[in-house]
Amino acid sequence: MFSGIVESTAVVTAIVREQENLHFTLRCPFTDELKIDQSIAHNGVCLTVVRIDGDTYTVTAMRETLDRSNLGLLKVGDEVNVERSMQMGGRLDGHIVQGHVDQTARCIRVEDQEGSHEFTFEYDVDLEMVKRGYFTVDKGSVTVNGVSLTVCRPTKNTFAVCIIPYTFENTNFHSIKEGTVVNIEFDILGKYIAQYQARMQELNIEK
Repeated sequence: MFSGIVESTAVVTAIVREQENLHFTLRCPFTDELKIDQSIAHNGVCLTVVRIDGDTYTVTAMRETLDRSNLGLLKVGDEVNVERSMQMGGRLDGHIVQGHVDQTARCIRVEDQEGSHEFTFEYDVDLEMVKRGYFTVDKGSVTVNGVSLTVCRPTKNTFAVCIIPYTFENTNFHSIKEGTVVNIEFDILGKYIAQYQARMQELNIEK
C-alpha cells in the first residue's frame, strides 16, 4: 500500500530481458536502506526488490505489468518516480494507492500557469470498466506515474491535474510533454463503490 507521495526519482541504469520479463536496475538516494523482497512503487507500479548491488537495486516486471504500464517504454537513463510502501501509524498525506496500475494515458496538453503547470491526459475508455469504477471525477483522486493528484475538469476520456513547482521539480513530471505516456491508477474507493452497486443490481435481478 502506498500514499502517492513520491520520495525521490530513480535513474534506470540497466534493462535486461529474460523471456517475457524485464529486469530493471536502478539507482536512487535510499538504495542503502532497501532490503530484498521490499515493495517499491515505480511510476506507480508496485515491484519487488530482487537484488541489491552497491548503490543500485533490481526489480522485475512481468508481461501483465508491462502490458498495463509504461515500464516497457523505459530506457537506460530515464527517471522513474519511486515510493516505498507506507508504514503503519504514519500520515496518509496523499490517498490510498495500491500500486496496481490500471492503464496508461497520453499527455495531450501542458500549460504553464505562471509558476505551476497544468497537464491534461487522455485515456482509452471501456464501458464495462467504467461500470466498475475506472473513471475520474471532479476533485477526486487519481495517481499519475505514482503521484497522488486531484482531478480537474474530467470528461469521459480526459482529465487535468495541476502540478506545483515542488512536485514538478522533484518528480519526473518535469520530463512529461505532449505525447508522453504515463501510468494511471483510478481511486480504489470509487472502484469499490461502483462494483458494490453493480453487484447489488445483479443480485436484485436474479431474485
